[in-house]
Formats: sequence, C-alpha cells, structure tokens
Amino acid sequence: MPQTATDSFEIAARIERLPFSAWHLRVGAIVGTGWFFDGFDALAIAYALPALIPIWHLAPQQIGTLIAMGYVGQLIGSIFFGWLAERWGRVPCAVYTLIIYSVMSLVCAFAWDFQSMMWMRTIQGLGLGGEIPILASYIGEFAKSTHRGRYGLGYQLWFSIGFFVCAATALWIVPSFGWQWLFVIGGAPALLVIPMRAFLPESPRWLATRGRFEDANRILSRIEHTISAGGARPLPPIPGNVALIAKATGHVSDLLRGLYRRRTLAVWAMWFCTYIIVYGLNTWMPSILRTVYHASLSQSIAYGFIGSALGLTFTTTGIFLIDIVGRKPLFTGGLLCSSIPLLILFFNPGFTTIPVMALAMLASSFNSILALGLSTYTAELYPTELRALGTGIGNAWVRFASVVGPYFIGFAIPNFGLGAVFLVFACFALAGGLVALIFAAETKGRVLEDLSPSMRSVPL
Repeated sequence: MPQTATDSFEIAARIERLPFSAWHLRVGAIVGTGWFFDGFDALAIAYALPALIPIWHLAPQQIGTLIAMGYVGQLIGSIFFGWLAERWGRVPCAVYTLIIYSVMSLVCAFAWDFQSMMWMRTIQGLGLGGEIPILASYIGEFAKSTHRGRYGLGYQLWFSIGFFVCAATALWIVPSFGWQWLFVIGGAPALLVIPMRAFLPESPRWLATRGRFEDANRILSRIEHTISAGGARPLPPIPGNVALIAKATGHVSDLLRGLYRRRTLAVWAMWFCTYIIVYGLNTWMPSILRTVYHASLSQSIAYGFIGSALGLTFTTTGIFLIDIVGRKPLFTGGLLCSSIPLLILFFNPGFTTIPVMALAMLASSFNSILALGLSTYTAELYPTELRALGTGIGNAWVRFASVVGPYFIGFAIPNFGLGAVFLVFACFALAGGLVALIFAAETKGRVLEDLSPSMRSVPL
C-alpha cells in the first residue's frame, strides 16, 4: 500500500549514510552482552542434566519434559514481547526480558526436584525467548545496508560464545562444585547489564513509525553529533534514493498478506527445520552419551564444550560470508550439509562413542551458520512496524521446534531407537534446505525501507 504520511527528517536515509564507528561498537557491546547471557542461560540445563539424572532419578520422558518446558516459556515470551516491543519500544522491553531471565536463573539454583525446576525454567523462558527478537530488530535498525548482516550477526555471535562459555564452565564447575553454580553464574552477571541498557537510545526508525518524528530526529541528531565528533568529521551526504518512513501500524494478519506471505511461510519453515536439530542435539547429546553410550559425566559435558567450540567456528565463518555470498546460498548450504552426517549416523548404528560425537557435532555446526543468521534475516524481511513482531513469531517457531524436539527424542529412543532420531532430523535438514533454495528472498545489500515497504500507513 502507498505511504500516506512521510518523514520530513529523512530518518532512514540519515541512518543509511552513517559510517561504522565507535558509537556502533558501544551499542553492539551492550547488546552483545545481553545475548551472551541469554545463550549461557539457554544451555545451562543441558549441562546440569547429566548430574541431575542420577540425583532425581529422571526417566527419558522426564528429561525431555524438563528441556521442553523451558522452550514453552520461550515460545510465549518471543510472541508476547515481540508484540509488546511494537507498542512500547525496543529498549524498555529488552530491559524487562533481561530482568526476567537473569533473576530466574538465580532462582533455578534452588530447585529441589523435577517439578520445581520445570516451572522455574518455564518462567525463565519468557525472558530468554523475548530478548532475541527485540535485539535482532533493534540492532538491524541502526545498521547500514552494505554491512547489516555482518553488524547484526557479529554481535549475535555472543549468543554462541555464551553457549561455548557455558560448556567450558560446566566442564569444570559441575563435577567440582555442583550443578547449582551454573545457574548462579548465569544469573548474577546478567544483572550488571541492566544499568548499561539505560545508555541505549530508542530506535529512530521505530519512533518514526509511531509518529514521533521529533523524538526520532532528536535521537538521530545526537548520534550524528557523536559520530562526527561534534562536526569535526563531516558525515557523507544523505542519499537521495532511500524511501521515507511513514507513521504506520502493523497487525499480525499483515505477516500473511501480499509479498510477506511467501516470506513468512518460508522463514517459519527454515526456523523450525534448523532449530529442531540445533536444540535437539545440543540439549540431548550430553544425556544420550551418558545413558545410551554410558559415557562418564566428564565425557558427556566435554561433548558440549568441543561441540560449542566447533559451532562457534562455523558461526564466525557465517559472519564473514553473509554479506558476500548472501543469505539464501549460505542458509541453503548450511541446512543441506547438516543432513549428511545425520544420514551417516542413521545408516551406521554400530558406531562407537567418538564417531557419534564427531558426526553429531558436525551436523549441529552446519546449522550454527543459520542459528544466529536467521534472526538478522527475519528482521530484514518486514517493515519497521512489523519487525519485532515478525521476528518474535519467527523465534516462536524456534521454541516450538525446541519443545517438539526434546519430546520426540524422549519418546523415540525407548520406542524406536536412536537411529530414528537421526533419520527424522536428516529429513528436516533436507526439507529446510529445499525451502531456502526455492522460496527464500535475498536481502543482501538492500535498504530496509526499499526491501520491506510498509503495508499500512496512518494519516497524521
């Protein structure tokens, strides 16, 4: 639909001309710190479980439930806070999510049985699920089109670093001091980030879509003053080919209207197919090694440490490639390649512990290329008034996959065997790769307002 009210301050064009600077680094550091603790807390349960299984006498179905219920909370949180961020703003909602998941991490350290841990993780999931879509939308709204992928994905890398540090910490902490300290470490430092969030400006793009053009101009003028060192370093000229921002409101139904229908359905499928593998393998493999292959506690946790390091390497590679080869070929290749080690595992059920660990790590690592890039990509697919909501609902498919995956593994292992798990995951990887190849839209190097025009404008 054509825009009926335009932005005389040229907010999008002025953001587009800003050179990458120390200001972007400072904002990214604050955002990345939140992502780090989000990643740490999201995976803490995986490395606590090998210690909790014998203490609480957990059956496979209970393990699956304990993992899955945390993702139920994340599913609800990603949709609710994505919706709220379109109405209240990016920054305040990011603060609320951080408070929820950091406080509840500390509370989880005092869980006394299966039921208490399950409900504590469910509540914590509201914050864990809500933060990622908000921050992915927020940081993309400050980035220039030519490096938006690297900028957004570069700071989301801290989520993977949080995975790695959680695994490294668990390798030492859990056998020596107990599983509780994982949750204490994951919660206490995150509280330090809350005061840092006060230094984050609200997104000028979001303010403009709410009709708050003066506020958007004031914030952007302050940013321009900082980056130009008070005018000592002249900024590039404002580009003249960037669409103006209109005051607009978005509705959930807009996600399935016009050009956004194809984008939405494709990205939902990609989210689900990627994360049913990522979280299925990352959360269950330490427990599988412990119960099916009778590995020691240290060996089970070491799998997570090595796997997280390998995944971090693949994710870093994705950061350098995403603005070079583009989103579509990168995502297609990652999903299709991840199916290969899973099929090898299915056709070779007699493999011993080491080959199983290596191939499972490789499958998860190929998906790591997408795991963070999908948040950046989804935020690019929608106009500003739909960006946080669309990314939140996209992330909800992650949480749905993260609920289904653990439940499926807990059911499949005693009834059909581990081979069935690897086969089903391989099929999801193949399906996701084909969806990306056929239906995914390429967003590389395009200005957000040109790539994702507003569906609805509201007269001033």
